[in-house]
Formats: sequence, structure tokens, C-alpha cells
Amino acid sequence: MKHFIFLSLCLITVFSSCEQNNLQQKETGKISWPEITPEMKPWTRWWWHGSAVTEKGLTASLEAYKEAGLGGVEITPIYGVKGEEKQFIDFLSPDWTEKLVYTLKESERLGLGVDLANASGWPFGGPWVGAETASRYFTSQVFNVAGGETFSTNIAYMQQPVLRMQDGKKVQINDVKEPLSTYGDLQEYAFDQVRLEKPLPLILVSAHKSGQDGFTEKIDLTNQVEDGQLTWVVPEGEWVICALFEGLHGKQVERAGPGGEGNVIDHFSRSALDGYLDKFDTAFKNHDLNYLRYYFNDSYEVDDAHGEANWTPDFFTAFQQLNDYDLRNYIPALLGRDTEEMNGRVIYDYRWTISQLLLENYTKPWQKWASAQGKGIRNQAHGSPANVLDLYAASDVPEIEGREIVNLKSAASAAHVTGKKLISSESATWLNEHFESNWGDVKNAVDNMFLSGVNHIFYHGTAYSPQEAMWPGWLFYAAVHFTPTNSLWDDFKTLNQYVARSQSFLQAGRPANDILVYFNVADHWSERGNYMLKHFHSNTLFDDLSLKVCGDYLSENGYSWDAISDQQLQDVTYEVNQLLTNGNSYKTILIPEASLMPAETFEKLINLANEGATLLFVKDLPKAAPGMGGKAEGTQKIAHLKNELSFKQEGNRCMAAYGKGLIVVAEELPELVTYSGVQPESFYNDGLQSIRRLKDDGNYYYFIKNTSDTLFKGWIALQVDYTSAALYNPMTGAEGYAFTKSDERKTVIYVSIRPEESIVVETFKDIYTGELYPFYEILDNAVALSDWKIDFIKGGPILPESVSTEKLQSWVNYGSDYEHFSGTAEYMTIIPSLSESTDAWLLRLDNVHESAAIYLNDKHIGTLLNAPYELEIPVEALHGNDTLKIAVSNLMANRIAYMDKQGMTWRKFYNINFAARRAENRGEDGIFSARNWNPKASGLSGEVTLIPLKRTIK
Repeated sequence: MKHFIFLSLCLITVFSSCEQNNLQQKETGKISWPEITPEMKPWTRWWWHGSAVTEKGLTASLEAYKEAGLGGVEITPIYGVKGEEKQFIDFLSPDWTEKLVYTLKESERLGLGVDLANASGWPFGGPWVGAETASRYFTSQVFNVAGGETFSTNIAYMQQPVLRMQDGKKVQINDVKEPLSTYGDLQEYAFDQVRLEKPLPLILVSAHKSGQDGFTEKIDLTNQVEDGQLTWVVPEGEWVICALFEGLHGKQVERAGPGGEGNVIDHFSRSALDGYLDKFDTAFKNHDLNYLRYYFNDSYEVDDAHGEANWTPDFFTAFQQLNDYDLRNYIPALLGRDTEEMNGRVIYDYRWTISQLLLENYTKPWQKWASAQGKGIRNQAHGSPANVLDLYAASDVPEIEGREIVNLKSAASAAHVTGKKLISSESATWLNEHFESNWGDVKNAVDNMFLSGVNHIFYHGTAYSPQEAMWPGWLFYAAVHFTPTNSLWDDFKTLNQYVARSQSFLQAGRPANDILVYFNVADHWSERGNYMLKHFHSNTLFDDLSLKVCGDYLSENGYSWDAISDQQLQDVTYEVNQLLTNGNSYKTILIPEASLMPAETFEKLINLANEGATLLFVKDLPKAAPGMGGKAEGTQKIAHLKNELSFKQEGNRCMAAYGKGLIVVAEELPELVTYSGVQPESFYNDGLQSIRRLKDDGNYYYFIKNTSDTLFKGWIALQVDYTSAALYNPMTGAEGYAFTKSDERKTVIYVSIRPEESIVVETFKDIYTGELYPFYEILDNAVALSDWKIDFIKGGPILPESVSTEKLQSWVNYGSDYEHFSGTAEYMTIIPSLSESTDAWLLRLDNVHESAAIYLNDKHIGTLLNAPYELEIPVEALHGNDTLKIAVSNLMANRIAYMDKQGMTWRKFYNINFAARRAENRGEDGIFSARNWNPKASGLSGEVTLIPLKRTIK
């Protein structure tokens, strides 16, 4: 208690007043980093090849991950390793479940979290998914007939055969027999999609009479088909006969492990999902899975195959319940054979129904199933033919993947709008070719995620590998290899510490974005296109919408925003000059160019304006409502609401006061956004980007990154109310109060941020002072270091002999043993006594391939992962004749190239073995090969210098 009281008194002690930057000090506070929890650390997808895991291997792996600074794992069982078949464990078998329970216990002991993929591979499916619950498609035949004739034909559809395999044992389609389980070892065959040549069952046959404005009459002919033959005397007029057939899509679980191979489920069927999850209930019964946190679903990848899964047996019933009309009366429009307007309205309703089925029959019940166990779901909704914002919102943790910030914001938007704490990401998937990515590349990919709103990083990923496995061990085909055999592994903990420190701020408080951007899907779904469904893929999620134009403009110009769906918009309220969404607040709503909009959405927007909101419409108000429901009543409602608005032209804008609010229409985005009163972060003009969060005490955190290739040094303004600020560097751990001054009645702060460097700003409304963040100015008289001894301490295929040199160059220049080496070398020299009077020294390394851990007198003082390779050394750390050691690790690439040139077998995986990311790296067998690679630069080259620094004083 005495100790506690003493610390408390220290934190609240008020020192004598002083003046700093023309601001009067009110109190002195001590800044501190947030406490790091396992959830703040980066996690990793953990592939279990063939689930060939042992308790010894599990413990060793988990301990290595813990030591490297990971916070948890997500178990995803996948295909096996050739030669290890005796170690395979069937997915969800009693032995497999025991290994899961053991993993949970060991992870709990080590303080690591655990999530579990709800499948072996992806998407959901397996051997217990029979034909009655497997994914389906429909196809059609259309006949044009004239009145007065007798139409007689065989109504039949012979399915065309499809066989897709992933690097498995090849078979010919004519030799394939169903069920596929008759092949026994499905690991060997790696089926991806199978359709056999056979007649498809008939769904319906209907005749539709053509009129001047479309089809006017419909006759159901289904019951007139006898033994596959339809004979019909055609009434007067022109008719179209449509026949629909149902088939199994044939999609198989991708990358499935033993016991997980089989059909993918029908995602639109509740009974299919329930039957699928029953298998897990049975397997986990009487086992303690309390420590398991979330279940996981990889992205919807049913349709990355031939054709689309676009049907479910109860579709007509579900459609009528959701749309209040019978789709069977509008089959020509469904098939794009009606008028352009009718085609658009019916296809919109069809796609909206598919979206609702994915939400109500799959995502929500899956979450409810997990919740009943005291767990949650992490869900990658992207890739699906649905309103992904609604699917993300139904998930406990929305998860995104990709590289482009605007599209990445989809998952974060749903989380922000619905008040969810965590947004996760599949991070660093196949950044470069295999073995060519360094931790700096990963950091930049992670920073992109942070800037999009992600705050729960999952690496992609880490493969379980036995300790005795030959180097490079077991690997996944599409990954940066976050595995202990990676020659960069020893420096991995530095990256993980950076991610943990960043996420400790990014998981705090709540998002603080200004603008809601309407996710205008109606136009998109009403455009027929070449396919029945329209999918929202992670890298192109918003690309086909006018929202993308708005998102690009806002993001490039420093405006903070989130997207919002029609359904989510219904929950928005307006109070005290704010738009409120489940605990988060916004200042305005931006509506991208939209010809079509659901009437209830437009009505909601008008009601919000009436209550005081400002609405910003790009180019025009919507002209009509989509779907058949919008043909009359919906469009009339929109017209009625528009008639209540009285617009006046003001410059390039049209303005309408409505109730307490305002509606603004303009052709150009700058005209709209500037009028909203929302101010952008001006530092975006200097190549800086940010994400902002509001703390519980009303202050803010900013995560700011220099995305340019030049040093930024100067004063920046933040678009929040604050008087003083603190700075935190998540890579180096440096901290301190910011230099502040008043600039045109606004507080500005001084920062110096290197290219690709990130910094966190914490703002305070009160005035706090204390130790300032250490910024430095470079002085003249740099000291070049020489006389290097290089010792190769870790790696292979062999450890080369030590080298002594005056001039640093890539170690591959020293001979063949060095060309083939991947691992770590220690560069050592003595720093002479330095006479320069200075505040600190800058250690600058010209070129590093790829990361460098710095030791001064055997004490670790920092690790450098990316350019510029610079580290500040306090002057008091140098005493004269100090020993400088730089442990440099290179890529795995040179050793892999050596193995390929020697014909050594390390690619020994079932299912996909081993795909190249770039075509030029495919060997004669079509798989990845490094045999033609030249040695990649390794180690230090150029100069290593010490540069005197003077503490910046503002």
C-alpha cells in the first residue's frame, strides 16, 4: 500500500510552474505505453499439414511462437506432406480432437490465444456433406415459339463434365466415378471441382407470352412434361418457353486435410449449415474447449471454380417470402430475356435474395452456434455475392485481406458502424515470390492494414513443422513463411513488438471518423452483366461502385470515413449535432452517385436531414427504387419525398434546407465535402497518412505513417481539440512529449518521421509537460567505420569461413559457399574514441540485406528491418573503443536456389506442390523453382557511419 501511495503521489505531483512554447503549464503528467495483452500482439494462421502433429512438436512450436512475440494462433488443418502418411490424423477424429485439447492447454499455459478454422481447408465442407446439402447451381434452356403450332421436344439438359484438380494424381474425367470417396486416399487426388456428364433434374418449365412492353401472360408447363417430353399446343401470340434445371456445383473443399475432403456446403440453406455444424458438436462433445476463443471462416471461395453456386432447392419459396411475389412468373427477366427495366429489377431482387440467404441462413446462425458455446466468429465475408458490410456486421470480428486501403476499409467500416472492438486481417499473403519477402515488406503491408482500420493482425502464415524435418521444413504454398526455419526468424520478434505496440493504441477507445459513405449497391445489382451473381472480392470490393471514387478522394485528401449499408443506415440516429451508430458518431453522410436507391433508405436519409443532419449527394438525388417493389410504390415514394425539397442554386451547388438539416447536391466532391464543415488532416499533403481513435477521456490517439520516400520534418496540425501531446515510436520504443505551439489559434506539433516510419500521437486537452520526445538534427563530421570481421554463426547449407575486410560488400561475392548461404552473420568492429561534442550519434548502414540486429558492447540496442537503416545511440552509451556488432540475416532465397540446383527434394506436399507466384519462376513441371536464380545480395554493403546529432530544440 505504501508503494502504491508513493507511485500515485509521483504521478500527480505538481511541479513549479514554467512556460513552454508560450503555453502555461497546468500540471505535469507521465506518459506511458498501454499494457500489452495477448490480443494486442500479432497472431498467425497455423497450418497443420495433414494434422500430423505430436504433443512434443506442438509444445516446441508454441514455445517458439511465444518467444518470438506472437499473441496467438489460428489452427487451420490442410493437406498433408508426402512420406508422412502414417502420421496423418483425420480431421475431427477422436485423436484429432485430443490434439486440439492438448494445444488449448499448452497455449493457456503459455498465454497464447487460440482460434480454430471451422473447416479443414476452405470453404465449409467435408465428407459428411452429402449431395442433398452440397452447393448447387441452376442452368436453363429457352425456346421461342409462335402461336398455332404444336411444340414438341425433349426437355432435358445434359451436364457438361468438369474436372479441376490441384497438383494431385491425374485422372481422366471419363474415369471419375461418384462418390469421390471411393478413391480412398483423396489427398493423392486433390479434387477441386467435379461434375460428371449426366442429365440434370428439371426445376420447372414455363411459357411466357410476349407483349409490346414485355411478357404479359405465364403458363406453367412443368406437369405437362412426361418422361422428359413436352408436347404443347401453343396459343395465339409469340411465346418464350423457359426450362430451368438444377445441378450440383461440384465444388470440393480446397486444400483439405485428411478427413476434411468433400463437398462444399450450400451456403444458402439453413439445414445444410446445421447439418455441417452437427459434425463439430459430435466431435467436441465431452471435450474441454473452453479456452478456444473464436471460430474462423476463410473468404467465400465457392465460385473460384467453373460456374457459380447460385441456387438452393428452396429458393423460390425464400424469394417469395422476401420479395412478396413469385419469381416463377418472371423467369424471362431472370434470364435477361425481358425488357431492360424488367431484367434489371428482377435480377436485383434475385441478388438481394441471395445476399439475405447468406446473411440469415449462414452467417447469423453460424455466429449464434458459436455464441452458444461462449465463443465468437472471425469471418472473411469478402468474395461473397452478398452485401459484405452486412455479413461483416453479423460477425464478432470482421476480417479482411488485400493491399488497397479503400477496399480494405470494408471490414473496418462494418465494425466501426456496429461498435465492434476488433477488426482482423489476413496479412502479408504472398507479398513477393517465395523466399523474397523481408520483415520490412511485412511491416509495410501491416501498416496498410492499420491505416484501413485493422487492429488485430493475423500473419499468413506459419506451418507446423516437426523439429526433425529437413530444412526448410513444412511450408504453405501461398505465404510469407513465418516459421522458425526462416533465416530472418531471430529478428521476427522486433516486427512483432512493433505490431503489439501499435495495436495497443489501435485497440484502445473507439474509432473517430467523420464521414459516413453510403454503400450504393442497388445500381450494381441492377446491372445484369455476364453472370447471375456479383461478388465483392477483397482487392476490388468497391471498385465497381461510385463509392470507390468517393473513397479514393477522401482517403487521398485526409478525410476519415466509413462505409455504411442500407440495413445499417436504418439504425442511425441524429442527436446533439451528431450521427450516431451504436456508440460511434459522425458529422455527415456522403451519398455517391446513385440512380437507384431503396425507398426506405432514401426515406431514412430524408428523416435524418429533418432531424438536423447534413446530407451530401454526388451529382444528383436517386431517380428510382430498385427491384420489382421499387417499380411503382418505391419509386413513387422517392418522387414524393423529392417533391418536398426546395433547392436553390449556390455557385456549383444545389442546396435544400429540410427540417433542421441540409441537403447539398454537387457535381464535384470537393464542392460537397468542403461545405460539410469536415476538415481534412492537412498533413496528407506531405505524404503522411493516419488513422484516429477517440479515447474514453475525450482525448485522441493518431497512428501516423510517412508513406513518402523522403524524410518529413516540420509542424503538423491535427483536426481535433487539444492543447498538448505525447509521441510514441512503436518500432524503437522512444516516447516523450511533443513540441507544441499555437498557430493561427490552433495547436500544432513538431514531428520528424523517416520514410516508412510510423509514430503514435496522444493528445491532451490539458497542458502537460515532461521529458520531450528526442528529435535530432544531423551535424557534419561523420565517422566511417572499418576493419570488419565477419563470422557466420547460424544457417546453411554450411557455415562459411570467417572473413576480414576493410570494404563491405555483399557476402555472395566471397565465393560459392557464401552464395548458397542463408542465415546470420555477425559483423564486428571497434568504434574508436569519438572527440566530437554531441548529444547523440546516428548509426547509419548504407545497405542491409535484409535485417540487422545492433549490439553495443554485447548489449542489444535495436534491430533495423527496413530502409533507411538508421539507429540513434545516446552519447553516454559510448565510452571509447566500444565493440560494435551487427548481426545481419539474409533471405531464405539463396539456400533454396542451391537446393533446387542440386535437385534436392523439399517440395513434397499434397494438393498443391508448390505454386509459383510469378510465371518466370515456374519450372518445366509448372511448379515453383529457384534453380535459375542468381544469388541475391546478402549482408552489409557500402559504408557504416556514425554521424553526430544535436538535440532539436523548438
